[in-house]
Amino acid sequence: MEKNVVMVVNPISGAIDKTEFINATKLFAKKVNCKLYIYKTSGKNDIANIKSLYDTYSPERIIIAGGDGTIKMVAEAIEKDNVILGVLPAGSSNGLAADLDLPETLEENLSVAFLNKYLEIDVIEINNEKSMHLSDLGLNAELIKNYEKSLIRGKWGYALQILTTIIDLEEPFKATITANNKTIECLARMIVIANAKKYGSGIIINPDGEMNDGKFELVILKNLDLIVLGKIITGNMPINSDDIEIISTDKATITTNSPVSFQMDGEYCGTKTRLDIKISPKRIKVAIP
Repeated sequence: MEKNVVMVVNPISGAIDKTEFINATKLFAKKVNCKLYIYKTSGKNDIANIKSLYDTYSPERIIIAGGDGTIKMVAEAIEKDNVILGVLPAGSSNGLAADLDLPETLEENLSVAFLNKYLEIDVIEINNEKSMHLSDLGLNAELIKNYEKSLIRGKWGYALQILTTIIDLEEPFKATITANNKTIECLARMIVIANAKKYGSGIIINPDGEMNDGKFELVILKNLDLIVLGKIITGNMPINSDDIEIISTDKATITTNSPVSFQMDGEYCGTKTRLDIKISPKRIKVAIP
């Protein structure tokens, strides 16, 4: 009997043409006796439309060709349903794919997405919005804001905006953090709310992060001079230095003395002065190698 599979494609993510992804997925679906329904996101009513597709076809799996933002959107649409997400990394930010150690080639990823076992991963709720991967306040959110405004996409666009963001670097912000029944105050360049180990670039920001342990980590980067930045970028996260503090918890509150740029899963979300954060364990099923 044919199984139903829905494919959600973000046509503009990562400035990549998705024709190859669609054609390869059609062929693979045929090969494994699956009936494929394709939905292209438009930015209008996508969550409602994906819910409707799920209700109509009851797919066993939803294959996603896009980045972290697309995965998050699909997860929000189907989070209470018993469906496995398969990921074909095709965004400007593919952090979840990096953390799941998904293969390099499209053919291998199709095999994982359609056929492999799954991991039930936690979701972080921040001000009642869902984050599956990495969110942060400060420097990286500024970078994403600049990238979203720029006309140059892809890796060159990011490289250009890293320079712009560092040149325009503002003073550190003051944060008050309550977690594990303790309250601390600190000056920070960036605070990462992490359900995983690394960004889509492969940079490890939270070495001990696990996506299914019922906890998240607050990674507080107090100083980001060129030496610390260099260590992070080269994979030598200086976790024992005074410049970085990591708090593992299942709920926290962060308040700041002034509005600070904030991003969730690679999407800029404006400025915030308060974040209420909690973990929601084992909410989403994702196919893994």
